[in-house]
Amino acid sequence: MTSVILVDDHPLVRQGMRAVLDPLPHIEVVGEASDGDQAVTACVDLEPDVVLMDLKMPGLNGIEATKQVRTRCPHTSVLILTMYDDDAMVFEAIASGASGYLLKGSDGADIVAAIQSAAAGQAVFGAALAQRMQSWFRRPIPVTRPFPQLTERERQILDRVAAGMTNPQIGAELFLSPKTIANNISMILDKIHIAHRAEAIVKAREAGLGGKSAP
Repeated sequence: MTSVILVDDHPLVRQGMRAVLDPLPHIEVVGEASDGDQAVTACVDLEPDVVLMDLKMPGLNGIEATKQVRTRCPHTSVLILTMYDDDAMVFEAIASGASGYLLKGSDGADIVAAIQSAAAGQAVFGAALAQRMQSWFRRPIPVTRPFPQLTERERQILDRVAAGMTNPQIGAELFLSPKTIANNISMILDKIHIAHRAEAIVKAREAGLGGKSAP
């Protein structure tokens, strides 16, 4: 028997879910809540296997409620059931500890299967969301450059400063005047919040610069 709590601020939604779940011999709805605070209290009191959680509710929203449920009731799985299908909501829900994410309007059989999967500790997502997540994870991981606040030219100059080059040497290599190099170095020091060139050399070398990148 899988115990379930229904959390939604619309009574008709909860009634609709009860109509789907109550006839099933292997699932028992043990409680309901109309907001996040009630959901957390109900979970602590009833220790359900699964919480069917809405996201947008008055007071404590579904994301914050999910975090609290997962902290205070670690054996309870949270299954998000919402109308919001944007990527930000999906990943925020996952980060909060939700075991799955379904859209309202999903077939009753799919919701029942998702409840059973969540109770078994499995991650559950609707077909459309699962495809989007696969596409998201296939995206190339952006390369993080040291000192992202610097422009590419400023990073090239700092790389050469870290290599021990003088302003005239840097200017000759990058086809810039020593005065331009000096002005750029002043801006670099200001951007990375360092007062002295020697300190900038240390910081740049710690970040992996000093290899004289190509112009």
